[in-house]
Amino acid sequence: MSSTRIDAETLRRLPKAVLHDHLDGGLRPATVVELAENVGHTLPTTDPEELAAWYYEAANSGDLVRYIATFEHTLAVMQNREGLLRTAEEYVLDLAADGVVYGEVRYAPELNTRGGLSMREVVETVQEGLATGMAKAAAAGTPVRVGTLLCGMRMFDRVREAADLAVAFRDAGVVGFDIAGAEDGFPPADHLDAFEHLRRENVPFTIHAGEAHGLPSIHQALQVCGAQRIGHGVRITDDIPDLAAGKLGRLAAWVRDRRIALEM
Repeated sequence: MSSTRIDAETLRRLPKAVLHDHLDGGLRPATVVELAENVGHTLPTTDPEELAAWYYEAANSGDLVRYIATFEHTLAVMQNREGLLRTAEEYVLDLAADGVVYGEVRYAPELNTRGGLSMREVVETVQEGLATGMAKAAAAGTPVRVGTLLCGMRMFDRVREAADLAVAFRDAGVVGFDIAGAEDGFPPADHLDAFEHLRRENVPFTIHAGEAHGLPSIHQALQVCGAQRIGHGVRITDDIPDLAAGKLGRLAAWVRDRRIALEM
């Protein structure tokens, strides 16, 4: 039996969808360096290639806490209109360059308020930048549609406020909601009021679960909070005792039978 390898250019041209991307995790290294200089923020290195390698190493370390800590440097350059507009626009253009035709990008507006912007102003600015990027991509013949998921940070107390903004901007580019941040010690059920509000307002939501806290967090996200998708959920494998034989535990079978998307 023969196999055909797909070259990089053919792969790039294939239409794709991206369902799990963090806006503050997808900046161009050169942009981070430039914006950091503008705001006086010190980076681990000012060489874009070295900075990219530093981020790559942290992302592949297997240490969720270490990975989350790297966001401090991208967030530092996303505290004003200039930084938010540029990163949002470039995010869309980078998707288009990769052949993505539909993308969903998420971020927590409360993390972008240190420069004096309100959470609402952050959302308005990001939507403006995304719209600019989509217009430029369409003009270049590579149209892409990008929707936003607003995140609440599970270890802080502004989750309901972020959920309210998701409802308010539901018809202005926001397509859903998520909670993110460290899992251990911060169960999603702590924010049931936000999820109940979203359900009442017909706003879909996903929940980061099944990484650091394993199967219990997936179960709670689905059965207690009512998530329609799961962010990552990689520990679902703990409930698959024999993949070759098709033996699944009850939770894994529930996810499969209801076709619940795991955003890997």
